[in-house]
Amino acid sequence: MKRSVLKFGGSSVADFSKIKNIAQYIKERVEADEQLVVVVSAMGKTTDQLLASVNELTSKPNDKDLAMLLTTGEQQTISFLSLALNDLNVNAKPLTGYQAGIETIGKHLKSKISSIKTDLLEQLFEEQNILIVAGFQGFNKAGELTTLGRGGSDTTAVAIASALDCPCEIYTDVTGVFSTDPRVYPEAKRWDTISFEEMMEMSALGACVLETRSVELANNHNIPIYLGKTLSNEKGTWIVPNDQMLERKAVTGVALDKEMAHVTITYPNESQSFLHDLFIKLEEAEINIDMISQIQNQDGLQLSFTFKESEERELNELFDSLKSDYDHLYVKIETTYCKVSVIGAGMRDMTGIASKIFKTLIESDIPFYQVTTSEISVSYVVDGENGEKATRILCQTFDL
Repeated sequence: MKRSVLKFGGSSVADFSKIKNIAQYIKERVEADEQLVVVVSAMGKTTDQLLASVNELTSKPNDKDLAMLLTTGEQQTISFLSLALNDLNVNAKPLTGYQAGIETIGKHLKSKISSIKTDLLEQLFEEQNILIVAGFQGFNKAGELTTLGRGGSDTTAVAIASALDCPCEIYTDVTGVFSTDPRVYPEAKRWDTISFEEMMEMSALGACVLETRSVELANNHNIPIYLGKTLSNEKGTWIVPNDQMLERKAVTGVALDKEMAHVTITYPNESQSFLHDLFIKLEEAEINIDMISQIQNQDGLQLSFTFKESEERELNELFDSLKSDYDHLYVKIETTYCKVSVIGAGMRDMTGIASKIFKTLIESDIPFYQVTTSEISVSYVVDGENGEKATRILCQTFDL
């Protein structure tokens, strides 16, 4: 019997009509002799509404209480979908992350999946063909509920597919992976296939299509991912191992990250102890930073990096604690910038790509303040007002 993991995002289960339609679709697949794990997100903007309600109670919620609250969004969805399936005489079993045996490690709101009790899932499959699992959540060794962070339902789905060694299908409100966000550049091309490597880079650099960890998991366990539009006959995109790509374009996509901020730190004295303490605190807070650059001379240290805007509060608290130990520490956080990245696995084998990007931005009068590269990407920090313009121009330059 064929087995697959299906994931439906928040927009796909935003109302009862959509949930009923998904239930009918699932019934048809089960009648075609399939076993399914269906991972779902919270309905629509439920998570945002829960967070907004917290702000009316306290400005400093603790992570443990927040995790307990936020997991209720997905629990609603698994209940509603199970009710709809049973109304169609389809036997389904709704499972919270705890009931599905999804064990996690790390902070309550930024947990990572450490293991999944596959023997439990196999046992449940002996009784029914559909398991509905709440995405985004799990439990730690203390038995406390945890969440996986934004986009965590993607990670849940791929982790279960990896544990069960079966394909993963992720359904959302887009028809696949595009060269860039079609809302920014309507002429953007949709790819039939893209490599894990390129998809990981695009996700990490701001393309809000798949959560980065989910692609990394798929890559590590060689699990193909299909990304398509919910209940649509339009062809989607397969994300596949690198060696299955028959042809590599020099450039595959342009990612625009508007949800980043840029920090510049200056410190006039010997910097080694300061740098040590800074990066220890960043690690302890689990704050992910990118585009790191450092200048050190007789005037002291200047360090710059980018980070997710959503982590600005934690970062400010971190700097406040450092200032008590390091006099004359100056920190400037700039939230009006954005990051534009050009990605393509063909970059490592083809010359002239970086120079073409620099030339394009300079000729288009788009200033940039920081640049970083990897084997398959080049990223620029630009003014927020120039982000979409730069994205469109670079797509036109590389015929994307």
